[in-house]
Amino acid sequence: MKSRGLAALEASAPLKSFDFNRRELGEHDVSLDIAYSGICHSDIHQVRQEWGPAIFPMVPGHEIAGTVTAIGSSVTKFAVGDLIGVGVFIDSCRTCASCKQGLQQYCESGMTGTYNTLERDGKTVAYGGYSNIFVINQDYAVHIPANLSLAGVAPLLCAGITLYSPLKKWGAKPGMKIGVMGLGGLGHMGVKFAHAMGAEVTVFSHSAEKESDALTMGADHFVLTKDPSALKPLYKTFDLILNTVSADLDINIYLDMLKLDGTLVVIGLPGVPYGVNAGSLLNGRRRIAGSMIGGIPEMQEMLDFCGKHSIVSDVEIISADYVNTAYERTVASDVKYRFVIDATTI
Repeated sequence: MKSRGLAALEASAPLKSFDFNRRELGEHDVSLDIAYSGICHSDIHQVRQEWGPAIFPMVPGHEIAGTVTAIGSSVTKFAVGDLIGVGVFIDSCRTCASCKQGLQQYCESGMTGTYNTLERDGKTVAYGGYSNIFVINQDYAVHIPANLSLAGVAPLLCAGITLYSPLKKWGAKPGMKIGVMGLGGLGHMGVKFAHAMGAEVTVFSHSAEKESDALTMGADHFVLTKDPSALKPLYKTFDLILNTVSADLDINIYLDMLKLDGTLVVIGLPGVPYGVNAGSLLNGRRRIAGSMIGGIPEMQEMLDFCGKHSIVSDVEIISADYVNTAYERTVASDVKYRFVIDATTI
């Protein structure tokens, strides 16, 4: 199936137009015309080969929203014309304990990423969503509610589910005090979800100019982390803190803000290990946990929740010829709050 995308032909190369073939439609597959594809910072890391050896040419993109154009003979989940989303993975082993629980992101043999990997046959290169069309097994795609903007939905397939999953896992609800560290592509979704779940939300940010946005998105409080004195009164305040920051920082300051049995969930990927003071954990039976995206059932649950509460990501829509500039601006944190490629311009 002939396709056109944006690809890096080698590590750190600028993205350019790239023609390639996707697999033919199988009996359990659906094909879709991509409307929008979000730019995740992890796309940049992989294009620049900052996370280890990568496969080139590489078509990045794992925040995909579009419309079903054809279905295989055994497809029952989708019909032509349905709005459809594809996220960070496109397959898994299906047989391990994690997969059977609908937690395909924790597949014991490794989930099959949407790009920069080989498909389960071990030979077909997986090309991502910076493209005009896509083919995927029906079991690894989700329905998009019709009342949501497709451009705003695209980042939900990674940034959205990455914040929704830990909020559900740790029981976000009215009466809980939740902190969100960082107000970027990830953090702003945490604010919207936690607010919609009824929690009292505090944003921690080093950027004073983001206070207005945070409050508009549903935050109850905004704390400027550049001022250490602003953090001291928050000792033993929070039930849950979501750390979306990828930069190195003193994690103990935030651990000390947790109540008894509070949890700090690491979501961002810092370049170096955290130095954890055991005393910060012992004094309050506190926990550090991690969370990675979400499985297919939870992705669908999240989108249904978004449809009910009219939640989408704040996006800046760009054309294909702007993608390399968008990469530089993403690295510089110069985006509110996610770039989304209009795939019709590819």
